[in-house]
Amino acid sequence: MADIPVVILAGGKGTRLRPFTACLPKPLVPIGEMPILEVVLRQLMHHGFRNVTLSLGHLSELIRAYVGTCSWTQSDLDIRTVDEEAPSGTAGSLTLVPGLDSTFMVMNGDVLTNLDYEELVQSHISSDALLTIAAHRKEVRIDLGVLEADEHGRLTRYIEKPTQHYDVSMGVYVYSAEVLKFIEKGKYLDFPTLVQRLLDAGEHVNVYKNDAFWLDIGRPDDYAQAQDIFEREPELFGIRGRAK
Repeated sequence: MADIPVVILAGGKGTRLRPFTACLPKPLVPIGEMPILEVVLRQLMHHGFRNVTLSLGHLSELIRAYVGTCSWTQSDLDIRTVDEEAPSGTAGSLTLVPGLDSTFMVMNGDVLTNLDYEELVQSHISSDALLTIAAHRKEVRIDLGVLEADEHGRLTRYIEKPTQHYDVSMGVYVYSAEVLKFIEKGKYLDFPTLVQRLLDAGEHVNVYKNDAFWLDIGRPDDYAQAQDIFEREPELFGIRGRAK
C-alpha cells in the first residue's frame, strides 16, 4: 500500500456537531484520548500506507498545527496539506492534490471503522471500475406505525415500527486516475454529482460490500456511540494507545 496515495477530506465545518466544532475542526474532535484524525492516521500506518494528503478548509491552521506536533508519524507517514481558497466540494477538492496519477484512496476525516483498507484497494484494482465505494449495511428503524393505502384511501396494510436496511456509503472510496477527467478544476463538485456523471457516461462504479464496523462521528448519535465503544475496545480499530 506504500504506493497508493490517500486523500483525507478534512475541510468540513462539522455543523451537526456544534457546539463542539464551533472552535475545533471536526477531524480534531476527540475519540477517547486522541482526535479522530489521529485514529485514522494510525490505521493507515498499520495498513502500510505512506503518502497522505489532508484537504483542508475550515480552521485549517489548527489541523496543520496538530499535524506538526505528531512526531510519531514522521518516520512512517509523508503527510502533506492542501487548502481550498473557497469550498470546492468533496470531489472538486481532488483537483488541488498533486500526484494522483494512478489508483488512489479518498476518505472522510470523520469515519470510525475497522474496514480493511488493503482489501478495499485490491478489490478495486482487480475490477474494471473507475470508482469503488465502500458500503455499510445500515439498519433504519421507523418508530411509528406505517400506513399503506390504495388510491381511494382504503387501508391495505399496517406496519408497526418497521425496520429497513440500506447499503450506505461509508465515506471511503478508491479512484482510478481516469476519474479526474470528469472533474473540472476550479469548479464546485460534490461526490454524489460526480457519481452521477460517471453513471451517465456509462462508466463502471463498484460497490464494496463488507461487514466492517462503521460510525460517522459527524452525526451526534454516532459520536456518542463511538466514544463508548472506542473507550472499551480500542483494539477493535487496531489502536492500542498513543506512542510514547
